Amino acid sequence: EVQLVDSGGGMVQPGGSLRLSCVASGFAFDIYDMTWVRQVSGKGPEWVSGIDSRGGRKYYADSVKGRFTVSRDNTKNTLYLEMKSLKPEDTALYRCTRGLGSVWSQGTQVTVAS
Repeated sequence: EVQLVDSGGGMVQPGGSLRLSCVASGFAFDIYDMTWVRQVSGKGPEWVSGIDSRGGRKYYADSVKGRFTVSRDNTKNTLYLEMKSLKPEDTALYRCTRGLGSVWSQGTQVTVAS
């Protein structure tokens, strides 16, 4: 079964940090580019970050550049998103996706509030 299972969300105060993880199974993780997407209730998904299959190229939305870091460990079939200096506007459901969206995780909620 092809699956992406993410975790690590929670509530944090502005300026705080969180580390999200996404564990892949059922497919050859190391040949796929991966992305992180976030979505606020009632609105469409927003692309956040991307990383190529080997982790050599990384991409970020302007809204998170300099604060978020995407990485992956292909030996563990795991994708990561380290988030720091979090802002209330970062509050969203975060999901990892294979490629440009062929497979989606269930999502993990990040809430930034004082």
